[in-house]
Order: sequence, then structure tokens, then C-alpha cells
Amino acid sequence: MKKTSIAFTFLLLSANLLAQWKYPTTKKVPVTDTYFGQTYTDSYRWLEDMKDPNVVSWFKDQADLTNATLNKISGRDGLIAEWKSLDKLQPPVFRSRSKEGGRVFYQKTMPGEKVSKVYFRQGETGPEQLLFDPLTFIAGKTLSVQQISPSYDGKKLLIAYSENGAEVSTIQVMNVDTKKFSSDVITNTAGIGGWTFDNSSFMYMWIKSADNTDPTARLNPKTKLHKLGTDNTKDSDFFSNEAYPKLNIESKSYPSAFFAEDSRQYIFAAEGTVQNEMKLFYAPISEAFSGNIPWKTLCTTNDKLVRGFDMVGDRVFAITYNGAKNYKLVETSLKNPNWSTAKTIGPEKKSQTLESFSRCKDYMLLNYSDGINNHLFRYNLKTGVTDEVKMPFSGLAYTFTIDTKSNDIFVIITSWNKPFAEFKYNAVKNSFGPSPFNKTAVYPDSYKNLVVEEVEVKGHDGVMIPLSIIYKKGLKKDGSNVCLMDSYGAYGSSMSPYFNAMENSLAVRGVVVAIPHVRGGSEKGEEWYKAGFKITKPNTWKDFISCGEYLVANGYTSPKKLAGTGTSAGGILISRSITERPDLFAAAICNVGCANTMRGEFTSNGPVNIPEFGTVTIEEEFKALYEMDGMQHVKDGVNYPAVICVGGWNDPRVVAWQPGKFAAAVQNASTSGKPVFMKVNYDNGHFTEDRDVTYANFADQFAFVLWQCGHPDFQLKK
Repeated sequence: MKKTSIAFTFLLLSANLLAQWKYPTTKKVPVTDTYFGQTYTDSYRWLEDMKDPNVVSWFKDQADLTNATLNKISGRDGLIAEWKSLDKLQPPVFRSRSKEGGRVFYQKTMPGEKVSKVYFRQGETGPEQLLFDPLTFIAGKTLSVQQISPSYDGKKLLIAYSENGAEVSTIQVMNVDTKKFSSDVITNTAGIGGWTFDNSSFMYMWIKSADNTDPTARLNPKTKLHKLGTDNTKDSDFFSNEAYPKLNIESKSYPSAFFAEDSRQYIFAAEGTVQNEMKLFYAPISEAFSGNIPWKTLCTTNDKLVRGFDMVGDRVFAITYNGAKNYKLVETSLKNPNWSTAKTIGPEKKSQTLESFSRCKDYMLLNYSDGINNHLFRYNLKTGVTDEVKMPFSGLAYTFTIDTKSNDIFVIITSWNKPFAEFKYNAVKNSFGPSPFNKTAVYPDSYKNLVVEEVEVKGHDGVMIPLSIIYKKGLKKDGSNVCLMDSYGAYGSSMSPYFNAMENSLAVRGVVVAIPHVRGGSEKGEEWYKAGFKITKPNTWKDFISCGEYLVANGYTSPKKLAGTGTSAGGILISRSITERPDLFAAAICNVGCANTMRGEFTSNGPVNIPEFGTVTIEEEFKALYEMDGMQHVKDGVNYPAVICVGGWNDPRVVAWQPGKFAAAVQNASTSGKPVFMKVNYDNGHFTEDRDVTYANFADQFAFVLWQCGHPDFQLKK
């Protein structure tokens, strides 16, 4: 009788909560899977069929409820207005720069513009000429440029564009002098591969289908070669498992082939997944168009090459963690590559990790990080001498070259509370000068009064977790502040300090913004990454929880004021944080998040991610996937925090049913009375360049959690 009474009470309470928020009815249709002797139930498998009209209607009803409520939150529109105002204060933003044939090609976004346009200059300071405007190219459509690639003579330009954040590109070829497109049009590609040296052909990544709901859409992709002026349906299969079965390229891998301008005697190829360790091949350029290229192995995953490689002549450089947990830069020869005996030219540092390197004509710039600030070192390619570079100011540094025929390297420096500043570094003179491109934005005084604290928090197992805390000067640590925690913890991608105008706008409003540097990133090197990987993945969300506990214990916030957010693979972090410690959080954002990892590999982008998260076909990895699965850990009768899940309808990386199933489970299970919404962006994918869409998307997310955390400026309008 007691069990029946408890069940009846829960059903009544659940019905009342459903009525309170008027959620669309979400039926439970139990489907069971048995893995390694254990049976698991999935009551929301039916939501995976996104061609089913009932599923389409469910998402539409969820979106309507979410939008109707979010539109009533005061402060939401004010966020959008402020972000647009800040954008208009900024100088033009340049990106995707490259120099060929004396011409510099780039994408530029003017203040207030939604998306970037494509331009070129003759030289870095020549008059600017507009080449492509994605807003006017096809009437009635908002396109965005995914990629540009100029030919080596600078006379032709490949432009890959897509619609609504789909990340599936159409490629067209422009004559730069006439600004007219040729008849060459290739649809449904996964990107540009690059030009042949004679500028007559280019390579691109062919995929089976543009359907982001088709689990087979991205299996067995191919690098194809297109000769200008020919029928693209007859493009040759240049590099794939079908073309080279002896290489045993896995169906989930992306096989790419490419040329290196400074190493023209060879052609190169790669077998790529999300795995950081590289697998590369090479062959003599004389055999590149033989139809049967004699590929040799340049490196295998066992060589532990990560983060970057480069070639000049017979010299090949790469970053490795082989014998160097904080990474080092090594060199070998393409005449007889041997990574076990490779020469170390950028040694491992005890307290810094080697993040990247950039090469110009005679030098390399090695970029190390201590977790917060970057440190640059100049390496002379001729003499082998290394010296430290004094940066204009401390912070995170990005380095890149647009022309390896010169000794100039561009350096962008930023930090949590300093906007991006771009410099042109002359490697010969070892000096910084102004960039002819991006200028530093000037923000209102309120953005200049943000305090940054860097602390370390004791984790669940005694490991110290770095935590960055950003807040308004004069903030009282009395537990009354709303706090937003944001982290990721996957692929070895670090939460590196940069000026995030949208999150900083919350700090200006008195919100504490906290960035936990959880395991799964690589702030402390390769071991830090692998400590939040597959079977060690629980450290990722446990570190996040430990940081939340620290913020509460030290008066920055309280459980009634604490919100967390995780994006993409960060969906694992946030969905498991609130299912493990629902009492610690008032609200959570699962933004295009992986919240049902047991089903991840059955999506179009799932197989390529197996190296990061694991597969259900291996017992140890399956158990890890179950531990990561937020939806599987939702329990009936728990007082869950308020949750907003976000899905991009055109998302090729995390299909919308991943956050959708998690939202459905929490809606049906929670007894807290707090809202659980599923926001659907029909004009978006995993993300989009379109600023209008981006601003509306994040304004909804932030307004929701600030409302639920009791921020006085974000409440439902009467």
C-alpha cells in the first residue's frame, strides 16, 4: 500500500507541474537495449525519428512554449540591444586571411552587419575590393561563408557557403579580376581541400548526404578532385578507402589530401577523426596524378603527434607528447621520417604547455601557456637559436601567418577583461607594430571595471582545479550574487582566457562569471586531458561540481543563485552535474549539448567521435558512455533545477534530439516546479555566423537562467 500511495502522489504532483507549465504531452514508449548482460530502458527513442510528423510537432510545440515564455522576460531584449550597441562600437573584424599572388583575401564583418563578406587587397595596404556578399547572392536567403581558398596565382577564389548554420557547403569558383563565377558549382560538400599547383583543379570533401538526421550521411567520405570546366559528377575519387583499400581507412574517418606550398616535391594525406593524434601519409609529387599514388606512412597515432605540423622542403615539424606530457616541438626529415629519433627544437617546459607554433620565412614562433598567460619564443630555422619574445602585454596569444615568404607573423592578444588587440610581429627585428587589419575595440567604462581572480579548488579526489572568476569591482561576497558557471572539458580543448563580450555584459550587471578549468581540457597538459576522457570522464563534471561548491562556500553565490552552462560536448558536463547534484544549482543551460551519449554513435556525426567518447561495442567504453549519459541518469521524483535545452534544427554535430530527449526526461521526472524548456533554433545549426540569430539565441539562454536565479532585472512581465 505504501508504494502505491507514493506512486499515486508522484503522478498527481507530476500532472500538476505539467499543467502549470503546459508542457506538450511527451509519451513514454520504452525501448530496451541489453549491453554486456545489463538491460537499459530508453522511453524517448521515438523522438529520434525527426522525419516523423509527430516528432516534428513535438519539437514545434516545445519551441512555441519556450518562445512564448522567454519573450515575457524583462531584460532579454535589453541584452540584445546592448550587444548590438557594443558591436557598432567595434572596428571592422577581419578573419580567414591568406595571401597568394600578391593579393590578400579575407572575410570582413562591418559594425552592425549580420555576416561577413569576402574581400581582397593588392598587398596588405592596397585598396579594398568586395568580391562576395552572402546576403545578396541568392534573393531571400541568408547565407554565410564557411571557407575561402585562393589559387596560388591569386586569380581565382573558391568560396564555400551554407545556409542556416547547416555546415554543408556549396562551392563556387570566382574569377577575381572579373568578379564573376564560373559554371563550376559543387553542392553538399564538407569543405574545400585546396588547389593544385597549376591552379587548374581543386580538391573538396564529398559526403553522401546533407541530411543531418541520416546516421549514414557522413560515413565513407571522399576527397574528390575537380578540374575546372568539367562535369563535377565525373570528379575523380582522389583519396578514400575505396580508392586505397590497402590503407584500411575507417568508414568514420575523413580522408583528406592536400599540397604544401613550401614543400612542393610531395603530396600529403591524412585520415582524420576527432582523435588528436594524427595519422598522415605522403608521396612524391610526380605520382600525384598517377591514379595509383604510392602512399607512405608519415606518422601513425602511436607517434603521438598532436596540435599541429608543418613542412618546408624536406623538413617536417610537429608537436608531440611522446616523452613530454606538456608537449614539445620536434623535427624529422621527409627523406626518411623517424619520429622516435626526431630532433627536439621546442623543448617541454615544466610549468608551461606548448600550445602551437607559427612559421614564417626564417623563423618559428613557439607559443607556450601557463594556463592563463601565453609566452612566445622565437626559433631561428637556420641557426637553431631560440630566444624569448617580450609581448606588448600579458594574456592569451594567438599567432598566425598569411605569407611564409615574409618574416611577419600576426599576434592577437586578449584576456578575460582585455579586448582583442592585434599586432604585426617582425621576426627579424623581434619587434611588434600595428596591424593593418584588426584594430582594438573600445568598450564602455563599465567593462573596464571587471575584476579577475585566478584560484585553485580542491577536487573530489584532492586534485587542484583551476578556476577563473570574473565580476564587477566592489562586489560583495555575501552569497547574494547570481553566478553563471561555464565550462567544456573535452577533446583537450582548454577554457583559454579571452574577452567574451556577451558573458562580460552579465558581469557588468552584477553576475559572477566563473570558468572552471575541468579535466578533459588540457590546461595542465596531456595528462589533464586524459584525466577527463572515456572511463575518467566523471572527473569532468565532478570538477565542475567542486568549483560550484567553492563558489558557494566562499560567498560568491548560493545554490539558489547558481547556474551552469555547457555547450556541445559540454552537454555531458552540465547534464551530469545537475543529475548528480540537483541541489547545487538553481538553473542550467544544455546548449546543443550531448545529453544522451549512449546513442551518440548512431547519429551522422557520432562515428567520428568514437575516439573521444567510446563505443557501445566495447564493454569498458560502454560503461563510460552510460556514466556520461545525462538522460539515463534522470530519476523520477527529484527536485531538478530549472533547465533550458537548446537544439539547432540544422545541426550536423549534435542532432536536436540529443538535448530534446534530455528535456523530455526532466520535464516528466522533476518535482521542483521549476520550468524545463526545449528551445529550437530553426535558423541555426551547431552555431551560426549570423549575429542576429546568435544574439537572440544567447539572450534567451541568459535571460532564462537569470530569471530563475532571481536577478531583479530579469523577471516575467505581468
